[in-house]
Amino acid sequence: MTRQVFFYDQPERFVAGTVGQPGARAFYLQASARGRITSVLLEKTQVAALAERIEEVLDEALRRSGGDAEIPAAAPAALIDTAPLDLPLEQEFRVGTMALAWDGVESCLVVEAQAVIEGAEGEDDEETEQVFEDEENGPDMLRVRLSGAMARVFAKRALDLVAAGRRPCPFCNLPLDPEGHLCPRANGYRR
Repeated sequence: MTRQVFFYDQPERFVAGTVGQPGARAFYLQASARGRITSVLLEKTQVAALAERIEEVLDEALRRSGGDAEIPAAAPAALIDTAPLDLPLEQEFRVGTMALAWDGVESCLVVEAQAVIEGAEGEDDEETEQVFEDEENGPDMLRVRLSGAMARVFAKRALDLVAAGRRPCPFCNLPLDPEGHLCPRANGYRR
């Protein structure tokens, strides 16, 4: 099957969002521009890792430019987006592999999210490396180019979203459900 690449160059909106209640949330990346919306499903840990790494890449790009790059030190308050995900919410694919790069020539961050490859586990490294090439028959991909300011705003929202989940147990640090949980530090007694 032919690969589908969903490409957004400086989209009107690029956000992480959720559907559902804490403990049963589904996490999405969503890009939109000119009436077109692309939503991809991913794990909470992927959202957290992506946001943290975006912050690191932006800080490094700013440091290497000597402060000359058009990257704000923090997310501009005027650009903060707290609106829910756009509807209709139709999942294009589940994210497997993500990649980030700072394009110094265009002064933008490139975010790529590739679809999970069925049966990729257990394959040798040579076959897995071919996934990262822009081939016609590769996995579907979402590719987004963001300004430094928009990337900071995305990272802030994503980190806030991850932190808005269930409170951690004060004993074992695992998430607490509304009904409590079986705490390993309390030998399986409910907390």
